[in-house]
Amino acid sequence: MKTKLKVLLIGCGNMAGGYDLLQPEEALPLGHAKAFRQHGGFELTSCIDPDTAQRQAFQSRWQVTHGYACWQDLPQDVGAFDVISICSPTGVHAQDIQAALALKPRLIFCEKPVSLHLVQTQQAVSDCARQQVLLAVNHSRRWSPQVQQLKQQLAQGEWGAVRSVSAVYNKGMLNNGSHMMDLLLNLFGTLHITHVGQAVVDFFDADPSVDACLQTADGVPIQLNVAHAHDYALFEMQIVTEKGVITMEDGGARWRFRTAKPSAQLPGYNFLNDGEWVTPQGSPALRNAVANLHDALTRSAALACTGIHALQAQTLCEQIQQQAVAKWPQPHDRREAA
Repeated sequence: MKTKLKVLLIGCGNMAGGYDLLQPEEALPLGHAKAFRQHGGFELTSCIDPDTAQRQAFQSRWQVTHGYACWQDLPQDVGAFDVISICSPTGVHAQDIQAALALKPRLIFCEKPVSLHLVQTQQAVSDCARQQVLLAVNHSRRWSPQVQQLKQQLAQGEWGAVRSVSAVYNKGMLNNGSHMMDLLLNLFGTLHITHVGQAVVDFFDADPSVDACLQTADGVPIQLNVAHAHDYALFEMQIVTEKGVITMEDGGARWRFRTAKPSAQLPGYNFLNDGEWVTPQGSPALRNAVANLHDALTRSAALACTGIHALQAQTLCEQIQQQAVAKWPQPHDRREAA
């Protein structure tokens, strides 16, 4: 029997396992604990969370033997864990990564964003590289089969030239905008900012949503639009190409592929057909991510989303926020507007 990889999980909230509590046992995992358990090649042996009730409930649900309130309570056994999975609040990611590195794991799997500040993310990426610890970041669409297939189709020219891209997100440039930025970087490569619009504080005071215009290295225009998080969650994208239009809805839960066909009524004109809707049954992204981690540690496979990828996305997000700061509504302005 093969030895399972030992896992320490930091933070016992929703991404650790809370999102899976109301899901059927056979459903695809939404959190780290279930993903590690379903894979079969990992053993989740320990967890850390300062909330005693939350930690104990997590241990009971996911059969985690050892639980601790803080890093200081954890036995400092260097090399005891192959993987340290970080699901704590973003504000403490930077210090959690440094504490994790002291234990010398083989891999750190961190929820996005890596930190609240670009300089902290740069430090984390640099320290992991220097200490030869793999750093994977959960920009989940890097492990989506639909995104991987679309990236290949675009690269191979199956849709012809890309004409333009429009995307919409909410709940913070760094919080959710970084997911969109990483998706755009994954599909279209290097991006540069051509215009920055207004900052909208729709959820986090320190992380407004900002609309912006970007451009690919080939000059393809990308419009990044914002919605308001208090209205509803929104994360969607439309890609206009030479041969048709590709639409991602509901964060990737639905895809529509429309192609151009000659008009039966108007000779010489092409129109889009009704297209094909693809609705995956659940998201296998986290399951695939954990499988990728295992392959990286046992077969030296490349990680689909690394600290470098996350750093590229966060760099653009921070640049956009910095350019929007002059238009950023101050707290007193928001009170007056209310």
